[in-house]
Order: sequence, then C-alpha cells, then structure tokens
Amino acid sequence: MRKIIIKIIDIFYLPFFRRFIPLKTFRYAATGGGNMVLDAILYFLIFHFVLHESDLDLGGIVISPQVAAYLMTFPIIFLIGLWLARNITFQNSVLSSKTQRVRYFMVTLANILIKYGGIKWLVFMGLYPSIANASMTVVTVIFSYIMQHNFTFKGNKIEK
Repeated sequence: MRKIIIKIIDIFYLPFFRRFIPLKTFRYAATGGGNMVLDAILYFLIFHFVLHESDLDLGGIVISPQVAAYLMTFPIIFLIGLWLARNITFQNSVLSSKTQRVRYFMVTLANILIKYGGIKWLVFMGLYPSIANASMTVVTVIFSYIMQHNFTFKGNKIEK
C-alpha cells in the first residue's frame, strides 16, 4: 500500500513543482491534503447519515451533532494521518514508533489549541470567521510541518 501511494503522489511531482518544492514537502502537502479531504467527507457522512443532524445522547451527557461528528472522525483521521506521515512523508525517522505516536499526538493537540485560540482571537479582533479559519489553517499547516519535520519524525537515516 505504501509503495502504491508513493507512486501515485510522485506521478504528480511534475518538473514545475520540482523547481520550487522539495519532494518531502510535496508528499506532505499531498498526504495532508488528502487526509483533510477524507476528514471533510467523513464528517459530512457522520453528521448527516449517522447522527442525522441530531444531538448524541449518551445518557446524562448530550453532545451537539457538530462536536459528536468531530469526535467520531478525529481518531480515524488521526491514525491515517500518523500512518501517512510515518510511511510516506517522513520515512527517514530513527525514532521509535511509540515516540512518534506520542509526539504526533502532542503536535495534533497543539494544532487544535492554536487553531481554536487563533480563531477566537481573530474573530474577537473583528476578522470575519471564515477568513479567521482559513488564516489559522495556514498557520497550523506551517506549524505542523515544522514540528513533524524537526520533532515528531526527526531522523537521520538515508531516505528510502
């Protein structure tokens, strides 16, 4: 599966992109973008067809359908994102799988907090919510790449 995904991504690594974007960054963008699309599709399906746009009543705790759909998609997207990052983008890491998992989770939590806090702050400062969300997405993607490259999947092995 890993080799197939790499071959598919590398087909689109055209000479135009090679001039401006290193292969690792291109693969990160492709896998991250694909994971974001999968997240949107899963969220839509769960929100509309699993939860039927209704609150989730857990017997004493009621969760809004928006948050419930997020909580249901999060573990799936988290695990797929971790697998893609470890096996497609950052193959040269010498860190153990356990260390990678813990660090990936830490970076993911940091991204959630940064995006949430950033959107709240930007909207409070008067920015339109959609623009605030898009702005914070850019910030968290850059932050995530830097952290994944230098912290989560830090490595010294020769690229495969």
